Amino acid sequence: MSENTVTAADLADLIVEFEKYRDRLISETTEAAKKAKLSKKATMAKLEPQLADIDAKLQRLKEQQANLSASS
Repeated sequence: MSENTVTAADLADLIVEFEKYRDRLISETTEAAKKAKLSKKATMAKLEPQLADIDAKLQRLKEQQANLSASS
């Protein structure tokens, strides 16, 4: 087995970490926005491009995981 081989378990771990990162990003950003007295709507609008990027990456990882699981 090559050191560069990615397993379905590796992808599962990465997906979990990305989901935690996404949740933490929202939580910490909205908390900072509250302290700065910024509206939640404006804060989420600024976060939206980053969240869309994270969601797209998560989707690709989930597809790769499904493909690996199907071929195993």
